[in-house]
Amino acid sequence: MAVSDKQTITGRAWQRMLSGRRLDLLNPSPLDIEIEDIAHGLARVARWNGQTIGNHALSVAQHCLLVERIAGSIEPDLDRDWRLAALLHDGPEYVMGDLISPFKSAIGLDYKTLEVRLLEAIHIRFGLPPNLPEDVASAIKRSDKIAAYLEATRLAGFAEREARKFFTAPRKNQSHLLEEFGALEADPAPRAQAQYLERYAELTT
Repeated sequence: MAVSDKQTITGRAWQRMLSGRRLDLLNPSPLDIEIEDIAHGLARVARWNGQTIGNHALSVAQHCLLVERIAGSIEPDLDRDWRLAALLHDGPEYVMGDLISPFKSAIGLDYKTLEVRLLEAIHIRFGLPPNLPEDVASAIKRSDKIAAYLEATRLAGFAEREARKFFTAPRKNQSHLLEEFGALEADPAPRAQAQYLERYAELTT
């Protein structure tokens, strides 16, 4: 069908969620963010571009659960709100997908701006400050890098020597992390989704 001169075709910058919400990716509203959508999406986004061993891809949902557990193990007195922030730290990927770090660097600032804007909206939706205190953000980032090291060496085919160049290996006084979280196996998406929602419920009860 021909388009008349008076009609215009515009691009779509929103994503319809299974909850029925319609999230504007350029100007996300906290009111359009639901934990069920986040859990569903993250459980179906593969870490490492799917290049992991096993019958299932390692999902971002499972990665977030691992980061939250590591953060709590490193900082036993970490406030429950900050543990929730750790669980949500990769929340934007439920609509943006998980780009490996080299791709993010190649795309540049625009991608990071959208990611930060969406994460701020997620924080507001779940009662967290848009920008986390520096020490909390640092603790989550450190836990994220340790999780990446464990995933890289257990599931993604990295030798330990190689992984130490790009990620953060547990320190000598953190050897317990290797015992606690060293045996990794990727879960099927429905299980990762259910565990993510269960942990969210525990942290927000």
